[in-house]
Amino acid sequence: MSERTPSCATGATSTHPPKVRLGEVATYINGYAFKPTDWSDVGKPIIRIQDLTGNSYQMNRFLGSIPEKYDVVKGDVLISWSASLGVYVWNREDALLNQHIFKVIFDKQNVDKRYFFHQVGSILKMAASEAHGCTMKHLTKPVFDALPFVLPPLVEQQQIATRLDRICEIVEKRKAQLAQLQQLVKSRFVEMFGDPVANEMRWPMVAMNDVLESIGNGRSFVCESFPRIGENPAILKLGAATWGEYRPEENKALKHGDSFFPDCEVKADDLLFTRKNTLELVGKCAYVRATPPKLMLPDLIFRLETNDQIDKVYLASLINCDRFRGEVRKLASGSAGSMPNISKARLLALRIILPPLALQREFAAFVAKVDRLEAAVKKGLAAAERLYRQQLQEVFDIADNIADNIGDHRTRDHRTRDHRTRDHRTRDHRTRDNMPQPQLLKEGL
Repeated sequence: MSERTPSCATGATSTHPPKVRLGEVATYINGYAFKPTDWSDVGKPIIRIQDLTGNSYQMNRFLGSIPEKYDVVKGDVLISWSASLGVYVWNREDALLNQHIFKVIFDKQNVDKRYFFHQVGSILKMAASEAHGCTMKHLTKPVFDALPFVLPPLVEQQQIATRLDRICEIVEKRKAQLAQLQQLVKSRFVEMFGDPVANEMRWPMVAMNDVLESIGNGRSFVCESFPRIGENPAILKLGAATWGEYRPEENKALKHGDSFFPDCEVKADDLLFTRKNTLELVGKCAYVRATPPKLMLPDLIFRLETNDQIDKVYLASLINCDRFRGEVRKLASGSAGSMPNISKARLLALRIILPPLALQREFAAFVAKVDRLEAAVKKGLAAAERLYRQQLQEVFDIADNIADNIGDHRTRDHRTRDHRTRDHRTRDHRTRDNMPQPQLLKEGL
């Protein structure tokens, strides 16, 4: 925490650096359309979007031959353009490129790769924001190629990239510190309580029914797809309780802003449990140390009310413990194609270790100290991320151009749909006109 955040000064830059189109900067190769029947457990890994975003637990592989242009090596720049927009530098073993991802070939302009990475990341975030709420779920190649790109001389690109790299280094250090603190809590839990499944310390075993007073339900709300503004009533997303910590910023605004139910409001000292999610994430806990007002529970999150035999911080850490996750996942059920769900009855039957309350509280006190350290690191992380965004905005002043570009695409998209609708109606009328008309009865009509 001793390093200083770089100054906001941008240094010497071109007064009005030229703007070109992304399609004029480089060549973008779309990935190969692998089929599920192509997947294997051996061969080169196939890079899918989830492998770039960190949401994949195991990469599919391919043992066969495809054109060399789909090969990806360490250092290649990749761009996901469908569903999730982002730019990445591949830093793993040699692999193969799947569809919906571009590999960038720098063959048209004299461009610094790091500079390209920073600017395209900014471009895609703005494009995603402009595309929000419309029918476009991805960037088509023509729209992508037409996006603006600021292209100063190479020396200036390198200066800008170096400055942004320094800020990113601080961001990554802060994230690494947070990961270390979270690992410290996990290690302390195992040190104090052992393996909660093997129970080599021979703690008493009880059912959750023995330590819970009640399990509260949330409600089902009609929500927007974006977070609330200010302190208007809002509903928590699953992400607010999925990652082992409470994230109040993970919320959705309500369609009807005046809909507020106090019985669903999240309070300090609540223990939240995700009853429905993917199999990897179902049944995760988050302890609420503090919370903004008027955030409500959805029907996918339980509120666990404990009795005086168990500490909520201890229980959250137990349920989230890597060595105990298998026991929690066994509670989940669901039909094929649906998200696994944990019922109240199954949760109440779950058997857990119950160390002495004094020991649980000693652990909870340790977690509180770590939480205070985390808060300080998060403050530094937020400051570094804020500075990075400011630098991007100052250097790459292209927001209006992107808004116009996406707006033009949206207008063309609507016109295309309207034209198709008119054609469909015209065909319907022609079809009806050519159909034999039924004879009307003389009586009645």
